[in-house]
Amino acid sequence: MARDTTDLTPIRSVAELVEHIGEGEKPADAFRIGTEHEKFGFYAADLSPVPYEGERGIRALLDGMQALSGWEEILDDGRIIGLAGAHGGGAISLEPGGQFELSGAPLETIHETCRESNAHLADVRRVADPLGIRFLGIGASPTWRLGETPVMPKSRYEIMARYMPKVGTRGLDMMFRTSTIQVNLDFSSERDMRRKMQIGMRLQAVASAFFANSPFTEGRPNGLVSWRSDVWSDVDNQRSGLLPFAFEESFGYRDYVEWALDVPMYFVMREGRYFDATDVTFRQFLDGALKGKLTDPEPTMGDWANHLSTLFPDVRLKRFLEMRGADGGPWRGICALPAYWTGLLYDETALDEAEALTRDFGFDEISVLRRDVPRLGLATPFRAGTVLDLARATLEISKGGLARRARLNAEGEDETIFLQPLEDVAARGITAAEELLRLYEGPWNRRIEPLFDHLAY
Repeated sequence: MARDTTDLTPIRSVAELVEHIGEGEKPADAFRIGTEHEKFGFYAADLSPVPYEGERGIRALLDGMQALSGWEEILDDGRIIGLAGAHGGGAISLEPGGQFELSGAPLETIHETCRESNAHLADVRRVADPLGIRFLGIGASPTWRLGETPVMPKSRYEIMARYMPKVGTRGLDMMFRTSTIQVNLDFSSERDMRRKMQIGMRLQAVASAFFANSPFTEGRPNGLVSWRSDVWSDVDNQRSGLLPFAFEESFGYRDYVEWALDVPMYFVMREGRYFDATDVTFRQFLDGALKGKLTDPEPTMGDWANHLSTLFPDVRLKRFLEMRGADGGPWRGICALPAYWTGLLYDETALDEAEALTRDFGFDEISVLRRDVPRLGLATPFRAGTVLDLARATLEISKGGLARRARLNAEGEDETIFLQPLEDVAARGITAAEELLRLYEGPWNRRIEPLFDHLAY
């Protein structure tokens, strides 16, 4: 998230918080696709991570990107920590360990998403190359220890870094050493949200298997295909993972709001400053828990929007839905991830088929998938088969959905072309992580250094 919200509208009731989410509803012809992708910067000369400060640091990179794009600077305590395009046209932000993120604009087609990503990566190379910086598309930093990973000067991350070790064992790994591709999608009604949320929850582990791409930690194989997904097993279980109540037939906006109200907060922002609020839930905040601690202790809709952004379930609900299960990866993955979910969820026939396929997938068995997929990937057992069988079935549904959408490029091709990387994975039954391990054990002679050239943007 590039910028925290400063909406000063006071909150008068819980009903307003429910309405806030419902206000995201759109007619189907106004649905958009927002794609976010993160990447690790490294110095080409020695493969070391890029710090914030210095003539060739992240700050210099952001300054160069600002001069090139003309986008507005996002500042934190006087330091540039991101850029915002005009009129909601996307943003560039920093994750805690310097992961460089493009939060894409809401676009109509995957063709536009890929053009956006191409243009962004071209601009990044134009600025980064003279600084000796390159970028790595992978789900977790493959060589750097936590202690040698840079720390970005972003106030909310300081609060999170202090809090994470109190609520889980792997929060700092998540913050500083993982990377993802994410797609944000719209809904037309509470029922439409429910269907998409439930399909997303039930299939997020399948997406994790499809995009598994983090088999190395600190220079060695870690025994997993998606170390990033495994990290999420113990980050902060009050605010992350699967949500049992989301599997209920009656699930709606109010259920999510009631859950969110009882999750501890991270911060409250007042006049551009961040105040640690990790000792209270949002419900307690509404009940006056911060009176006497802030000069302006009354909760606002901006506080609520910011709080929603600090929740980390596998599918996150704001005024849109965020699919959060995929590892970061190469350029083709940036296009394939939104294509996969758009095909499943933005065509009514595909939505019906995906719902029929997954309707009886229970919370307990999806929890087992979520536990086992980081280690076993597509080979994870599921009912009478494996996750590979399920992945192939969902891919066919997605492909049909994209074909029926019939959004064509200048060459007359529809969006199914962006599923090709997943079709390759499904045909071979081998994840990107397993292919990296094959190269590591074979042509690379158990050396990790070739990976940087192999996956560099």
